[in-house]
Amino acid sequence: MSATHDLREPFEIGGVPIANRVLLAPLAGIGNWFVRLQAKRHGAGLAVSEMISSFGLHHRNERTLRELMRIHPEEHPVSVQLFGHDAEVMRSGAAVAAEAGADLIDINMGCPVRKVRRTGAGAQLLADPDLALALARGAAEGSGLPVTVKLRSGLVPGDRSGLELAVRLVEEAGVAAIAFHPRAAAVGHKGSPDYALVRELVGRIEVPVIVSGGLKTAAAARAAYEDSGADAVMIARGALGNPWVFEELIGRRVDPPGRPEVAAELLWVVDRAEEHLGTERATRYLRKFYPWYTESLEAPAEVAAELQRSADLPRARDLIASLGRNGDARKTLIAGPGPSL
Repeated sequence: MSATHDLREPFEIGGVPIANRVLLAPLAGIGNWFVRLQAKRHGAGLAVSEMISSFGLHHRNERTLRELMRIHPEEHPVSVQLFGHDAEVMRSGAAVAAEAGADLIDINMGCPVRKVRRTGAGAQLLADPDLALALARGAAEGSGLPVTVKLRSGLVPGDRSGLELAVRLVEEAGVAAIAFHPRAAAVGHKGSPDYALVRELVGRIEVPVIVSGGLKTAAAARAAYEDSGADAVMIARGALGNPWVFEELIGRRVDPPGRPEVAAELLWVVDRAEEHLGTERATRYLRKFYPWYTESLEAPAEVAAELQRSADLPRARDLIASLGRNGDARKTLIAGPGPSL
């Protein structure tokens, strides 16, 4: 669709205005409301939810609705990503997502995980283009919202089925944008993305193309944006523990954050996780978040280990605050649990 624009420029997806061209990708098991809100706070133009089962929404599963479909008022516009293999269920699930406040519906047609593909969903849809088209039409009809699709270039190296399906999704199902990861599903996150495939897709369709895959740093994202000619970039693992990458890409930041800023951000995450899940579940859930921040905090090995096995959030907060104050939480570690901050 586009000649390359400045990443700071706004654009539209299906008539929905997006403030800039830097997006947070769907992060399975991670991209809940506060992770999306964090990305928006730091400048992302759009954040996409973690992958949500269309069946869970169709059956109005209580936990799916309460936790996965929670949308914060300040994160709009927000895209909800659904996965599934039944067009009628997708229609129903997309309607529920729209009721919950989604601005866009995204369909996952790229997940390489075996348990997802075994059901006929995710990347397996590249082998069943008619079903893929039916899912996209169903989501649009059920939700009344613009529908986007995230997909891989193919199932195995050399396979171009994803590129060809992307063209059909736009021309035959009216899909409003394509997020394209130019690596085969079989290789996962290994190997180098083929950004020339993205450029080819840009030349063949008239809707925004969003480049995804391999964008771990701001420099990598800028290079992929230029090489691919895409309309926007989608950051995934590069945002884990580093929401400042969005600020860097839109020109709000040059220098990396110092320890006090990193500690304050991690404490914000701890507070939001407790708000979302309650103290007991948040304590366990946050153990996957801590390693993304402890390197920037220059945490000693014993402090990082203590965070990973900490049984209570006040203790974790004390350790994080100590790292932010002076970069050395050993004294807190030796002193044992202190009062909650």
